[in-house]
Amino acid sequence: MEELARTPGVVGAVGGAYADGRSIGLGSAGSRLLDGRGGKIPADARFRIGSQTKEMVATVVLQLVAEGRLGVDDKLADLLPEVVENDLVVRADEVTVRQMLRHTSGIPDWYAEKPNPDGTEGEISFDPFDFRTHYQPLDLVKWSRARPRTGEPGEKFSYSNTNYTLLGLITERLTGHDLATEMHTRLFGPLGMSKTYLAVKPPQGIKGPHGHGYYPDADGKLRDVDQLNSSIGGAAGGVISTAHDVSVFKRAFTQGKLLPPELQRVLTDRLPNPPRPLGERRSQCGDDIYVTGGTAPGFLAMTFYSEDGRRQLSISATLSVKDLSGPGQAMGKAMEAIFCPPS
Repeated sequence: MEELARTPGVVGAVGGAYADGRSIGLGSAGSRLLDGRGGKIPADARFRIGSQTKEMVATVVLQLVAEGRLGVDDKLADLLPEVVENDLVVRADEVTVRQMLRHTSGIPDWYAEKPNPDGTEGEISFDPFDFRTHYQPLDLVKWSRARPRTGEPGEKFSYSNTNYTLLGLITERLTGHDLATEMHTRLFGPLGMSKTYLAVKPPQGIKGPHGHGYYPDADGKLRDVDQLNSSIGGAAGGVISTAHDVSVFKRAFTQGKLLPPELQRVLTDRLPNPPRPLGERRSQCGDDIYVTGGTAPGFLAMTFYSEDGRRQLSISATLSVKDLSGPGQAMGKAMEAIFCPPS
């Protein structure tokens, strides 16, 4: 973590490694605030996990499928008629739950006005310094309405946060509970993820001592974005957790303890057109290592894990840069040092 914290653009770093559920190392480095201020981040501090939230929401949705409350081929228009009534999603009568789960719906992203060439998120399209406006999920969906579709329903992978914003709304409609409650009841409580919660409205933030992230404004001045608007994210990226709790979830998911095998494959089976799946494979030390990640202004979080679910490494870095390439590469090196130490 100390090496990671020396990477340009990293303010502070937290990491925890686990083998068969046992901690084999927990550490932090850098500082809570910019320029070495604020003291050290506690090694067990909470952090935003960003889009790692999606796999948790997908698990909840597929548990509802297992209970017969909906089907993976049910249509968006039938599950959320208001998106048709208010003209929020084009071709909602053709888009299925399976397509939204796998990012093949063609629904454009509300997060980024234009995706990157590889189909991943592009530059943010919202004001990262608006900490107070309480956006409803359908407000976010509406942001995407004027943007072009990214493909035919089911045609190809194109990452879109809108898919998961809609899945969160579907979950609430079917259960009669808010998404935060449903995730706690189905995942966080049963798995003992006692420090994990879904933040959904301002001014909800990160509880307890933690690292602060920074983001440049239009004049290039770095501004503290610790109070990142909690209503921007939600089902697409609003979970706040710890290295321990994220690893608990990832271990249970990977080892098939949360879903029947045929429903787990909805998330894990490879798509035909070289997609970026929920977990990307890296070959290290003769093993297949996967990674899921999440980011927003001021932070980058990654969880590396072995294919058999026995090993996890969860890392969070608070940032002072827009460009994630340096911190991302440094996290990869941290994984290699921990999972593949020199003989």
